[in-house]
Amino acid sequence: MSLNQLILDSQKNDRKAQEQLYRLYSPKLFGICLKYSRNYAEAEDNLQDGFILIFEKINQFSFKGSFEGWIKRLVINHILQQYRSETFLNLVDENIAQEVEIEFDEDDITIEYLMSLIQELPNRYRLVFNLYVLDGYSHQEIAEMLEISTGTSKSNLARAKMNLKEKIENRTDKNSKNTNFPKAK
Repeated sequence: MSLNQLILDSQKNDRKAQEQLYRLYSPKLFGICLKYSRNYAEAEDNLQDGFILIFEKINQFSFKGSFEGWIKRLVINHILQQYRSETFLNLVDENIAQEVEIEFDEDDITIEYLMSLIQELPNRYRLVFNLYVLDGYSHQEIAEMLEISTGTSKSNLARAKMNLKEKIENRTDKNSKNTNFPKAK
């Protein structure tokens, strides 16, 4: 069955077609949910809520553009909407830090470890970092999505990078001082 037919059938509330769409897109969307969630359990909840939203709004999909892009945007916006009402996004000081470069030995740090560090970032930093670095949004777009200023977006990104740099440097310092320290797997 073609993707267009699955979408059309899902628009008619065909549960089998909806299940096929879920199976087709849940791995990719779960990766997105992990990036924007505080932990694994929250990512699972966001995935389920995201699919409920997708199926509620699937009649709005007009077959213009990518379906995958459309559902990704829905899920990201849904997750961000949960954070918008929280005050942690409002940053008083908008001083922009210098661009932070993070250097590390790729043999010492795995992508899983790096993603766990990103998930440990404070919400405001994690959201901006993911939107800018991992998803390629501009500071202007991030500011609009999170209802913050572009300066706050830039500041939060710089602070996220600084936070990650410190954690990575602390890990590599521990590794060099203690040869028995296990590497991330």
